[in-house]
Amino acid sequence: MKSFGKVAQVLALAAVASFGWASVGAAGTLNVIMEEVPDFDIVTKMTKQFEAANPGITVTFDAMPYDAMRDKILTSSLASKATYDVIIIDNPWMDEFSRAGYLAPLDDMIKSSAGYDFNDFVGPLREIGEVDGKIYGVPYYNYALGLIVRQDIFDAKGIAVPTTLEGYVKTVKDLTSGGMYGAAMQPQRGYKIYEEWKNWLHATGGDLMDASGNVIINNAAAIKALEMYIDAYQTAAPKGSLNWGFDEALQAMATGQAATMLSYNWMLPTLNNPDGPAGKMAGKFKLYEVPGGEAVLGAWHWGIPRNASAKEDAWKFISWITSKAVDKERVIMGGAPIRTSVINDSEVWEKGAGKSYYNTVLGILEDAKPLSSGDHAEELIEIVGTELSAAVSGQKTPHEALDDAAKGVKAANN
Repeated sequence: MKSFGKVAQVLALAAVASFGWASVGAAGTLNVIMEEVPDFDIVTKMTKQFEAANPGITVTFDAMPYDAMRDKILTSSLASKATYDVIIIDNPWMDEFSRAGYLAPLDDMIKSSAGYDFNDFVGPLREIGEVDGKIYGVPYYNYALGLIVRQDIFDAKGIAVPTTLEGYVKTVKDLTSGGMYGAAMQPQRGYKIYEEWKNWLHATGGDLMDASGNVIINNAAAIKALEMYIDAYQTAAPKGSLNWGFDEALQAMATGQAATMLSYNWMLPTLNNPDGPAGKMAGKFKLYEVPGGEAVLGAWHWGIPRNASAKEDAWKFISWITSKAVDKERVIMGGAPIRTSVINDSEVWEKGAGKSYYNTVLGILEDAKPLSSGDHAEELIEIVGTELSAAVSGQKTPHEALDDAAKGVKAANN
C-alpha cells in the first residue's frame, strides 16, 4: 500500500483551505466507528492531515469486525447522547436508520459547502444515501461486484469473455478440467450467496420485488437464475466449496485453482499486486462487468447520528475526507472509487490501477442496483440467503426454496 506522502499532504491541506476549515470554533473529539478493513488504514493515515489543519479537533476511531458494528451503532443511537459523532452506514441499514430517526439529514450542510459537488458522486451510490427526499449518507466505499477473470487463460484458449448468463455458464463449464475450475463461487449461507446470486437474478431480468412492491422472487426469472447458479456450482466450482465466502474465492483465484469469480471490483488491484496473494500470477487478471451488465451494489456511507453533539465538526471531517482532492488521494492509495471526477482522472489511472480498470468500474457503478433496500433490508438478505443455501445444498428444489423465500419476504414486510 502506497505511503501517505507530501503530494497527499498538499492535496489534503488545499482541500481544507478551499472549504474554509483552517480554523475551528469549538474544540473537541470526534468519535468515529468503522469496519476494520484495509481502507480503514488509509483513512486513519489521511486523518492526520485533517487534525493538522484543524488543531482543535482530535479524531478517534473505534474499528471492529462488521458483525459487531450494527449493535454498537444502535446502542449509541438510542442513548440520550451518542457515543459516536460519525458513523459509516451499510447499504441495508440506510432506509431503516433514517426512517427510525437515528440519522441527521445532511442537505443543509451539503448546500453550505461551496465547491463540494455532491452530484459528482456516481449516481447509484449517491442515491442509496437519499431516503424520502432527504440526504442521510455521503458515499465512502463501493462494494459493486464485477467479473474477474484470468485473462491469460482466456487469451490462450481464444475465448471471449461472456456477457450473458447463458454464455457465462457454458464458459465456466468449458474451463473446468485438469484441476482448474471455471468459477470460484461464494455460496456461503446468508449474506454471501445472496450477494453473489442477485447478480444472476438481475441477468435473467428478475428482482426481489417489482416497482409496485410485489414480491417476485419466486417467478420464472428467479427460478431460472437459481437453476443456472446450481448448475454452475455443481459442474464448474471447486469441490467442497459450499461454505465459501469471498475470502476463499479470492484464494482460489490467487492460487490458480479457478479461472473466474464474481466479486468486489476492487479485488482486481489486490490480485494484480506483485506483493499480493497472487504472487507471480499478478498482472494476469482483468475486470469486466457482470454477465447481463447489471451488478449488485453494496456501499458504505458516512453519516451523522441525530443525537450526536458535535455535528458541525462531524461534517467538517466527512466533507473533508470525501472532497474531490482528498478522495483522489484515497483512491490512489487503494481505496474504492466513489466520485466520477476521480475515476476519470488521468493521474489516478497512472498512479492507481490503470485506465481500463477505472473505466470498467464506472461502467459497473452506473448500472448497478442496491444489494437490498427498505426498512427490513438486512432481514430480507438473511431470509433469502438461507433459502438459496438450502437449494444449492439439495435440501430443497429451487422452486420450493424460492417459494419459501417469497413467504419470508412478505412476512417481514407486513
